[in-house]
Amino acid sequence: MPSFPKRLRLLLLVAVLLIVGFLTTSIASYLVSRDAVREGIVGTALPLTGDSIYSEIQKDILRPVFISSQMAHDTFVRDWLLNGEKDPEQLTRYLSEVKAKNGTFTSFLVSEKSRNYYHSSGVLKKIQSDDARDAWYFRVREMNKPFETNVDPDWANRAKITIFINYQIFDYQNRFIGTTGVGLTLDTMSRLLKTYETRFQRNIYFVNELGQVVLTGNSAQGRNSILSHEGISSIAAKILNHQLKPTQLSYQLKGQLIQVNSRFIPELGWYLIVEQNETADLRPVQHMFQLNLLISALITLLVLCIAIYSINRNQRSLEALASTDGLTQLLNRQAFEVVLGQKITELTRRPRPLSGILIDIDYFKLINDEFGHLIGDDVLRKVADILRHTVRTGDTLARWGGEEFIILLDDCPRAKALELAERLRLAVANYDFALPRHSPVTMSLGVVQLQAGETETEFFQRADLLLYAAKSAGRNCVMADA
Repeated sequence: MPSFPKRLRLLLLVAVLLIVGFLTTSIASYLVSRDAVREGIVGTALPLTGDSIYSEIQKDILRPVFISSQMAHDTFVRDWLLNGEKDPEQLTRYLSEVKAKNGTFTSFLVSEKSRNYYHSSGVLKKIQSDDARDAWYFRVREMNKPFETNVDPDWANRAKITIFINYQIFDYQNRFIGTTGVGLTLDTMSRLLKTYETRFQRNIYFVNELGQVVLTGNSAQGRNSILSHEGISSIAAKILNHQLKPTQLSYQLKGQLIQVNSRFIPELGWYLIVEQNETADLRPVQHMFQLNLLISALITLLVLCIAIYSINRNQRSLEALASTDGLTQLLNRQAFEVVLGQKITELTRRPRPLSGILIDIDYFKLINDEFGHLIGDDVLRKVADILRHTVRTGDTLARWGGEEFIILLDDCPRAKALELAERLRLAVANYDFALPRHSPVTMSLGVVQLQAGETETEFFQRADLLLYAAKSAGRNCVMADA
């Protein structure tokens, strides 16, 4: 039908507008939320987490540095060394007290003069320059800084991996006289980092100045270097910058964006690295975006269904208005002509008799003039109802115009059409229309059968001539072609 493309274009326009509108709103909302999450991570959450963790480190991890510093500057320690290390039990008690009071895993002192390695349980050994296990001492002796943080096995405790704070001891003339310090087990520090990770929901670890990972929340994790790590290796050089001020960086790892906050802690000689997976944090926002798209799609589908229903209903109403007579609710003349044209076309494929009955209400103008148009309209409606209930189910009934009606009888020869016309005439003539004064309503009818090769116009003309003949014969009768 000619109107279908227009409806289709309208529906497509509605669909496009809805989809574009919902997509624009959803995408804009997602981008704003994503930028807000990113700004929250980069501008607030990660720096605050780094500062908080640094404060915690100062309290929990840097405390051993301060203890070692106090030991190295303790006058008792220096005087005991300068007086010849005469009473080892005094130092042993001192180291035991330091260990017990501060909850460290170990405490120690190495004398430069005797090379004795003093432990809280006594003299552990003598430091040897040719022993690889003692290389740390000679490294510390030559350092230009007062202390170092080192991860090594503690041979006094079954080679337990321990974080040592090795602090230089100088006499009152600033001459090197030994090394002292305390140690914490790597497991203890790892557990401490693990609590930070759980509390702050971040990945936290330390690397040394060479980029080696020296401490993580997982004590079983092997030591390796961020210079060779996938993803973070791209920014490793920027992390190892000796900057005390926090550095904000990011890298891609397996399609995920990782935000990094790092800072150098000179007291440890390590870099504190705090990582946050931005992609994982954006997942709820992405799920909401997907939910919005789903809801938008459902709403679009619902609106389209409503639009299709409304348009089709309106179209059917318009088509009904265009093809239906408003007074009698029968087909109008234009619709009847379309049906007749279709029937004539069908006859070329399946030949069969096709008849028509043209009807006119006798003296209808007098009814209008005497009783008024309202009564006349009521007569038309009642005649239409009588015709509708008398014709066959497959017959086509229409109001031809004014007080005229027409019936198209498919697969019906002239003789049967004549019989039906007579029944219609009698049904109307015997019906009580309840007019103000007893005035019977009658009809004149012309019956015609479509002839081979006959056009629609010729068919209507013959029917009209037969109807005129019926009127000329006195009305209230049926005339048929020979």
